[in-house]
Amino acid sequence: MTGDFAGRVAFVTGAAHGQGRAVALALAAQGADIVGFDVAAKIEYPAYAQGSTAELDSLRAEVEALGRRALVFVGDVRDAAAIQSAVDATIAEFGRIDVLFNNAGIVAYASLEDMTEPEWDAMIDVNLKGPFLVTRAIAPHMKRAGRGVIVNNSSVMGLRGGNRLSHYVASKHGLTGLTRAWAIELAPFGVRVVSIHPTGVNTPMNDGLAQLEGATAIEIAERSAGNLLPGVPWVETADVAELVLYLASDRARYVTGSQHVVDAGLLTR
Repeated sequence: MTGDFAGRVAFVTGAAHGQGRAVALALAAQGADIVGFDVAAKIEYPAYAQGSTAELDSLRAEVEALGRRALVFVGDVRDAAAIQSAVDATIAEFGRIDVLFNNAGIVAYASLEDMTEPEWDAMIDVNLKGPFLVTRAIAPHMKRAGRGVIVNNSSVMGLRGGNRLSHYVASKHGLTGLTRAWAIELAPFGVRVVSIHPTGVNTPMNDGLAQLEGATAIEIAERSAGNLLPGVPWVETADVAELVLYLASDRARYVTGSQHVVDAGLLTR
């Protein structure tokens, strides 16, 4: 697949670590210039560490070591002004955005009766409003170019329910719905929109959830997953990156409006 993305520009949210970083580096290895956008700070909810500025800086260095150009921005996907500033700077520098990976997201457990309004609002704002704000800023550039691919990182919980996760499930079902709606709206302009639905992924988020729940990362993975394949409590970020590489490439040129799982069989249960 070497060179599949030569001359293209990919904008990745939540790029500092985890799935976003893996996808950014995989796209760079295939020739893409990379724009990484991340809050790069601890946020009020959920109260575990997010990405860091050091991770963003090292992402830029790794992309450049692959011979590609990179821009990185510190910003919150809930902040329309910060998003627009990053998109404007990207267009000024690169002149285009070909791939958008809407990856930034949060997750935390809360029972229905214990969930506060601020917790509900934070989950919906980051996981659902955030992709809306980012896509709203980038879609016009794709439309003018007559091409582009938007990959929304939903979850298996965007296709099923989950215990003590009603706010998270609602946000991810909403993102699945946005995928279908945007695919219809943007298809006449040559822009494809798809969603991916991983089971638990081996990222620092598991450590954060474990800290909040007083459990281990592996216990968190096993609790929320229930994967069908034996010995697979989670999938790796590389598995997610491989799926995104295919969906964002011209090899998937007729794939749009659809949902794509990497779930070790979870959704067959």
